[in-house]
Amino acid sequence: MRKSILISALLSISLFSIGAKAKEWAFDVYLDKNKIGQHTFKLNDSDELTSTAKFNVKVLFINAYQYNHQAIEQWQGDCLSSLEARTLENKVETNIKAKLSGQEFTIDDGKIKQNLPACTMTFAYWNPKIIAQSKLLNPQNGEWLDTKFTHLGSETIDVKNKKIEANHYKLDGSLNGKSKLKIELWYSANNEWLALKSITPEGYTINYKLR
Repeated sequence: MRKSILISALLSISLFSIGAKAKEWAFDVYLDKNKIGQHTFKLNDSDELTSTAKFNVKVLFINAYQYNHQAIEQWQGDCLSSLEARTLENKVETNIKAKLSGQEFTIDDGKIKQNLPACTMTFAYWNPKIIAQSKLLNPQNGEWLDTKFTHLGSETIDVKNKKIEANHYKLDGSLNGKSKLKIELWYSANNEWLALKSITPEGYTINYKLR
């Protein structure tokens, strides 16, 4: 399994504040039908978002893959003002730091620095404006991806043991013409993010379920 692609799909998830109230979103994460971990997002009254994920994939009762990720994002309106992310994928550690300076959002992965537009967004799925974005930042690895959203219609899905009518979208992400992400998303009539699914190149299904 190409873990970097799988986790890129999983961790291309950040948060956007609508209003000034502190919020928390907690997801159970499944690989096919097996629960592999959790991903929690906590937003405080100052629009600082902490994203924490921990996954453990077992094969024949052996820990075949372990993943820990934490990101802290500071938002100003629709735009990021700073980002710090640390990822430990098995024994490989990645650190991302980014900060708004003047008219540029500078991101540093320890090897390369990129200067992005002043108003840069990560994958803030619950912000209705994300659907109109053609470029989004992956907070795990610093990739500045080309993005395309396609509306697939409406359908009824299960959310916390309730049937909810949802709008279904497909999100394609690419870098320099190479496909990076293929994600499906569901939103309520009030544009609240409800669920996520991603099919990996190997045919595995990733699901995020609110708990």
